[in-house]
Amino acid sequence: MVYDKANELAKLLKESDEFREYKTTKEKAFENDTTASLIKEYHKLQLAAQAAMVSGKKDDETMQRLQKIGELLQLNQDASAFLFAEYRLNRVVSDIYKIIAEAIDVDLGALEE
Repeated sequence: MVYDKANELAKLLKESDEFREYKTTKEKAFENDTTASLIKEYHKLQLAAQAAMVSGKKDDETMQRLQKIGELLQLNQDASAFLFAEYRLNRVVSDIYKIIAEAIDVDLGALEE
């Protein structure tokens, strides 16, 4: 029964405005190889920056590259639209996770800060 509800939730997410916008903007942004490469690099740098923060290390070079690529992507309408849609979808998924975690009394730790 739990898995049936999880599959139902996944179906609802796929039908959501946030997911449809994410999918549409991703297809548009990734039509251009340069934009696609920049977005992929941006995501890699985001993960590296998060890993550095978690481990307590400060990586100024990664942060500078992340900022520069972020500025480039903001100037690109398709990339900017995709990143915003991605943020909105991630926010929905995060909110759902928090609702579930609170319902089963799971300590969210760092997510609540």
